Amino acid sequence: MVPESMRRGGVPEATVGRLPLYLRALTALHDQGITSISSEELASRSGVRSTQLRKDLSHLGSYGVRGVGYDVELLAAQIAQELGLTQEWPVVIVGMGNLGRALAAYGGFSGRGFRIVALVDDDPEVVGTVVEGLTVTTLGDLATTGPTVAIGVITTPAPAAQAVANELVAMGVRSLLNFAPGHLVLPDGVDVRGVDLATELQILAFHEQRRLLAVSTHDPLSREADTEAIG
Repeated sequence: MVPESMRRGGVPEATVGRLPLYLRALTALHDQGITSISSEELASRSGVRSTQLRKDLSHLGSYGVRGVGYDVELLAAQIAQELGLTQEWPVVIVGMGNLGRALAAYGGFSGRGFRIVALVDDDPEVVGTVVEGLTVTTLGDLATTGPTVAIGVITTPAPAAQAVANELVAMGVRSLLNFAPGHLVLPDGVDVRGVDLATELQILAFHEQRRLLAVSTHDPLSREADTEAIG
C-alpha cells in the first residue's frame, strides 16, 4: 500500500517498489551494529546500482554525507515512515489452504508494520476452527462484525479470487495482495499486487534454458564430443 503523501509527492512507482529492499538491508545493518554505510555498499546489499539508489533516495529528500554515507538508523526510520510503517496495518487472509495457513503462521509481519487480525474461509468444516490463535470466520461475518481491515491477502483458488476481491472492496478494503493466478478487475483507487509463483518459476525456467543453450553452443568439450561422434 502506498500512502497518499507519496503519491502526491510524485515518487515513481518503481522507486516505491525498491524502498522495501533498502529498508530490509538497513534493518540487517542496524542489527549488526553498523551505524553508517556508503551508497555503494547499501546498493550492493540491496541488489541495485548505486546511481539508482541515490536517485531513489533523492525522491525522499535523503542525501548521504560525502565521505560518511548514510546514517543507517535515520535512513531506515525515514523509509519506514514514507512506506507508512510507523503504525500496524490490520490484515485479513482469505483462504485457509496450505498457503493461507503458512502466511498466518509467519512471524515476520508484526515486526514490519502488519498485524493479522482476521482469517477467512467459506468451508463449513474450517469456519469456526482456530488457526494461529484466530478463529476462522466468513467474509459475511467479517463485513458485519469486524474487525476493520486495511489490507486483504487472497490465497483462494483462482476461480474464487475475483468474487473475494469484490467483497473485500465492498467492505472498504483498498489494498490487496493476490496469490491466486489470473488478473483481477477492480475499480480505480484499489491497489493490487499479484504474486504468481508459477509465473516466477516459468521466468526462471526461461533463463535456465538460455544458460543451457549457451553452454551447449560455446562449451569446447561439447563441440569436441560432437566432432568425435561425427568422426
